[in-house]
Amino acid sequence: MLIDDLRGRLVVSCQAYGSEPLNTTAAMLAMAQSVASGGAAGIRAQGLESIRAINQAVSLPLIGLVKVPGDDVFITPTLQDALDVAAAGADIVAVDGTRRARPDGLSLAEVIKGIHERTRALVMADTSCLEDGIAAQEAGADLVGTTLAGYTPARAKTDGPDLELVESMAERLTVPIAAEGRFRWPEEAARAIKLGAHCVIVGTSITHPASITARFIAAMPVTPTTNRSPSVT
Repeated sequence: MLIDDLRGRLVVSCQAYGSEPLNTTAAMLAMAQSVASGGAAGIRAQGLESIRAINQAVSLPLIGLVKVPGDDVFITPTLQDALDVAAAGADIVAVDGTRRARPDGLSLAEVIKGIHERTRALVMADTSCLEDGIAAQEAGADLVGTTLAGYTPARAKTDGPDLELVESMAERLTVPIAAEGRFRWPEEAARAIKLGAHCVIVGTSITHPASITARFIAAMPVTPTTNRSPSVT
Protein backbone atom coordinates (compact mmCIF):
# COMPACT_ATOMS: atom_id res chain seq x y z
CA MET A 1 0.00 0.00 0.00
CA LEU A 2 1.23 3.47 -0.87
CA ILE A 3 0.99 4.77 2.68
CA ASP A 4 3.27 1.96 3.87
CA ASP A 5 6.09 3.60 1.87
CA LEU A 6 5.86 6.59 4.21
CA ARG A 7 6.23 4.65 7.46
CA GLY A 8 8.75 6.29 9.78
CA ARG A 9 9.78 8.78 7.13
CA LEU A 10 9.65 12.44 6.17
CA VAL A 11 7.18 14.03 3.76
CA VAL A 12 8.00 17.58 2.68
CA SER A 13 5.29 20.13 2.00
CA CYS A 14 6.20 22.33 -0.97
CA GLN A 15 3.93 25.37 -0.81
CA ALA A 16 4.28 29.12 -1.25
CA TYR A 17 1.86 31.91 -0.48
CA GLY A 18 0.39 35.05 -2.00
CA SER A 19 2.68 37.23 -4.08
CA GLU A 20 5.98 35.88 -2.75
CA PRO A 21 8.61 35.12 -5.42
CA LEU A 22 8.52 31.35 -4.94
CA ASN A 23 4.78 31.10 -5.56
CA THR A 24 5.15 29.71 -9.06
CA THR A 25 4.73 26.25 -10.51
CA ALA A 26 8.35 26.21 -11.67
CA ALA A 27 9.63 27.10 -8.20
CA MET A 28 7.50 24.47 -6.47
CA LEU A 29 8.60 21.82 -8.95
CA ALA A 30 12.25 22.72 -8.33
CA MET A 31 11.61 22.61 -4.58
CA ALA A 32 10.03 19.15 -4.86
CA GLN A 33 12.91 17.86 -6.94
CA SER A 34 15.38 19.29 -4.45
CA VAL A 35 13.81 17.70 -1.37
CA ALA A 36 13.45 14.42 -3.27
CA SER A 37 17.19 14.45 -3.89
CA GLY A 38 17.68 14.97 -0.16
CA GLY A 39 15.75 11.81 0.68
CA ALA A 40 12.16 12.90 1.23
CA ALA A 41 9.77 9.96 1.13
CA GLY A 42 6.87 11.97 -0.25
CA ILE A 43 5.70 15.42 -1.30
CA ARG A 44 2.70 17.48 -0.22
CA ALA A 45 1.73 20.12 -2.77
CA GLN A 46 -0.97 22.76 -3.16
CA GLY A 47 -2.61 23.90 -6.40
CA LEU A 48 -3.59 21.93 -9.48
CA GLU A 49 -0.76 23.21 -11.67
CA SER A 50 1.90 22.37 -9.12
CA ILE A 51 0.37 18.95 -8.52
CA ARG A 52 0.41 18.19 -12.26
CA ALA A 53 4.00 19.32 -12.68
CA ILE A 54 5.31 17.45 -9.64
CA ASN A 55 3.38 14.30 -10.53
CA GLN A 56 5.01 14.22 -13.96
CA ALA A 57 8.56 14.86 -12.76
CA VAL A 58 8.94 13.39 -9.26
CA SER A 59 8.39 9.68 -8.62
CA LEU A 60 7.38 9.92 -4.96
CA PRO A 61 3.99 9.57 -3.29
CA LEU A 62 2.20 12.88 -3.77
CA ILE A 63 -0.29 14.36 -1.31
CA GLY A 64 -2.28 17.05 -3.09
CA LEU A 65 -4.71 19.74 -2.06
CA VAL A 66 -6.19 23.05 -3.09
CA LYS A 67 -6.84 26.00 -0.82
CA VAL A 68 -10.06 27.89 -1.47
CA PRO A 69 -10.42 31.10 0.59
CA GLY A 70 -13.72 32.42 1.83
CA ASP A 71 -14.81 29.82 4.38
CA ASP A 72 -13.47 28.27 7.58
CA VAL A 73 -13.17 25.00 5.64
CA PHE A 74 -10.68 25.92 2.93
CA ILE A 75 -8.41 22.88 2.42
CA THR A 76 -9.94 20.98 -0.51
CA PRO A 77 -13.36 22.02 0.80
CA THR A 78 -15.69 20.25 -1.65
CA LEU A 79 -15.94 16.86 -3.28
CA GLN A 80 -15.43 18.43 -6.70
CA ASP A 81 -12.23 20.08 -5.46
CA ALA A 82 -11.05 16.68 -4.26
CA LEU A 83 -11.85 15.03 -7.59
CA ASP A 84 -9.92 17.79 -9.39
CA VAL A 85 -6.91 17.21 -7.13
CA ALA A 86 -7.00 13.48 -7.85
CA ALA A 87 -7.32 14.10 -11.59
CA ALA A 88 -4.28 16.37 -11.45
CA GLY A 89 -2.18 13.44 -10.26
CA ALA A 90 -2.31 13.32 -6.47
CA ASP A 91 -1.92 9.84 -5.01
CA ILE A 92 -3.42 11.03 -1.73
CA VAL A 93 -5.97 13.84 -1.58
CA ALA A 94 -5.76 16.00 1.55
CA VAL A 95 -9.12 17.37 2.69
CA ASP A 96 -10.33 19.33 5.68
CA GLY A 97 -11.03 16.58 8.18
CA THR A 98 -12.65 18.64 10.92
CA ARG A 99 -16.27 18.23 11.97
CA ARG A 100 -17.22 21.66 10.61
CA ALA A 101 -19.87 22.10 7.92
CA ARG A 102 -18.49 21.88 4.40
CA PRO A 103 -19.37 24.39 1.65
CA ASP A 104 -21.02 21.77 -0.57
CA GLY A 105 -23.19 20.47 2.27
CA LEU A 106 -21.68 16.97 2.16
CA SER A 107 -20.41 15.14 5.20
CA LEU A 108 -16.77 14.11 5.44
CA ALA A 109 -17.86 10.49 5.01
CA GLU A 110 -19.68 11.37 1.78
CA VAL A 111 -16.63 13.20 0.45
CA ILE A 112 -14.28 10.32 1.27
CA LYS A 113 -16.69 7.80 -0.25
CA GLY A 114 -16.93 9.90 -3.40
CA ILE A 115 -13.14 10.07 -3.74
CA HIS A 116 -12.74 6.33 -3.17
CA GLU A 117 -15.49 5.41 -5.60
CA ARG A 118 -14.56 7.79 -8.42
CA THR A 119 -10.75 7.85 -8.28
CA ARG A 120 -7.79 5.69 -7.33
CA ALA A 121 -6.64 8.23 -4.76
CA LEU A 122 -6.42 7.70 -1.02
CA VAL A 123 -7.59 10.35 1.43
CA MET A 124 -5.73 12.27 4.12
CA ALA A 125 -7.98 14.04 6.64
CA ASP A 126 -6.42 17.23 8.03
CA THR A 127 -7.75 17.41 11.58
CA SER A 128 -7.48 19.71 14.58
CA CYS A 129 -8.09 17.50 17.62
CA LEU A 130 -8.54 13.93 18.79
CA GLU A 131 -12.30 14.05 18.30
CA ASP A 132 -11.77 15.11 14.67
CA GLY A 133 -9.35 12.24 14.23
CA ILE A 134 -11.80 9.68 15.59
CA ALA A 135 -14.56 11.04 13.36
CA ALA A 136 -12.25 11.04 10.31
CA GLN A 137 -11.28 7.43 10.92
CA GLU A 138 -14.95 6.48 11.19
CA ALA A 139 -15.61 8.41 7.96
CA GLY A 140 -13.11 6.22 6.11
CA ALA A 141 -9.94 8.34 5.93
CA ASP A 142 -6.80 6.42 4.93
CA LEU A 143 -4.46 8.80 6.79
CA VAL A 144 -5.21 11.28 9.57
CA GLY A 145 -3.06 14.39 9.97
CA THR A 146 -2.65 16.80 12.88
CA THR A 147 -2.37 19.60 10.32
CA LEU A 148 -5.01 21.93 11.79
CA ALA A 149 -4.16 21.54 15.48
CA GLY A 150 -4.16 25.04 16.96
CA TYR A 151 -5.90 26.57 13.96
CA THR A 152 -9.48 26.00 15.13
CA PRO A 153 -11.10 26.70 18.50
CA ALA A 154 -10.95 22.97 19.29
CA ARG A 155 -7.39 23.09 20.60
CA ALA A 156 -4.93 25.76 21.77
CA LYS A 157 -2.00 26.52 19.49
CA THR A 158 1.27 25.15 20.80
CA ASP A 159 4.62 26.81 20.31
CA GLY A 160 5.83 23.96 18.15
CA PRO A 161 4.34 20.66 17.05
CA ASP A 162 1.41 19.41 19.11
CA LEU A 163 3.15 16.21 20.20
CA GLU A 164 0.55 15.57 22.89
CA LEU A 165 -2.08 15.29 20.16
CA VAL A 166 0.18 13.05 18.09
CA GLU A 167 0.56 10.71 21.04
CA SER A 168 -3.14 10.63 21.91
CA MET A 169 -4.11 9.97 18.29
CA ALA A 170 -1.55 7.18 18.00
CA GLU A 171 -2.99 5.59 21.15
CA ARG A 172 -6.64 5.87 20.14
CA LEU A 173 -6.70 5.45 16.36
CA THR A 174 -5.88 2.47 14.18
CA VAL A 175 -5.50 4.50 10.97
CA PRO A 176 -1.95 5.84 10.28
CA ILE A 177 -1.20 9.27 11.77
CA ALA A 178 0.67 11.99 9.89
CA ALA A 179 2.23 14.44 12.33
CA GLU A 180 2.12 17.89 10.75
CA GLY A 181 2.23 21.47 11.95
CA ARG A 182 4.97 23.74 13.34
CA PHE A 183 7.83 21.24 13.18
CA ARG A 184 11.04 23.27 13.35
CA TRP A 185 13.79 20.82 14.28
CA PRO A 186 14.74 17.27 13.27
CA GLU A 187 14.58 16.18 16.90
CA GLU A 188 10.89 17.07 16.99
CA ALA A 189 10.21 14.92 13.96
CA ALA A 190 12.09 12.01 15.52
CA ARG A 191 10.08 12.45 18.71
CA ALA A 192 6.80 12.32 16.78
CA ILE A 193 7.76 8.97 15.24
CA LYS A 194 8.66 7.60 18.68
CA LEU A 195 5.25 8.71 19.94
CA GLY A 196 3.52 6.68 17.25
CA ALA A 197 3.24 8.89 14.18
CA HIS A 198 3.31 6.94 10.92
CA CYS A 199 5.14 9.79 9.18
CA VAL A 200 6.01 13.44 9.68
CA ILE A 201 5.15 16.24 7.26
CA VAL A 202 7.32 19.37 7.39
CA GLY A 203 6.84 22.42 5.22
CA THR A 204 7.75 25.92 6.36
CA SER A 205 10.96 24.98 8.16
CA ILE A 206 12.33 23.40 4.99
CA THR A 207 10.68 25.12 2.03
CA HIS A 208 9.80 28.67 3.11
CA PRO A 209 12.91 30.88 3.09
CA ALA A 210 11.12 34.01 4.31
CA SER A 211 9.98 32.29 7.52
CA ILE A 212 13.33 30.60 8.06
CA THR A 213 15.13 33.92 7.68
CA ALA A 214 12.74 35.70 10.05
CA ARG A 215 13.23 32.97 12.66
CA PHE A 216 17.01 33.38 12.58
CA ILE A 217 16.73 37.17 12.81
CA ALA A 218 14.32 36.95 15.75
CA ALA A 219 16.81 34.79 17.67
CA MET A 220 19.76 37.13 17.15
CA PRO A 221 20.70 39.81 19.67
CA VAL A 222 19.65 43.27 18.66
CA THR A 223 22.66 45.47 17.91
CA PRO A 224 22.52 49.22 17.29
CA THR A 225 23.30 50.33 13.80
CA THR A 226 26.02 52.91 13.28
CA ASN A 227 26.28 55.16 10.29
CA ARG A 228 29.93 55.24 9.37
CA SER A 229 31.42 57.50 6.82
CA PRO A 230 34.09 55.96 4.64
CA SER A 231 37.56 56.76 5.93
CA VAL A 232 39.72 59.08 3.87
CA THR A 233 43.34 58.11 3.41
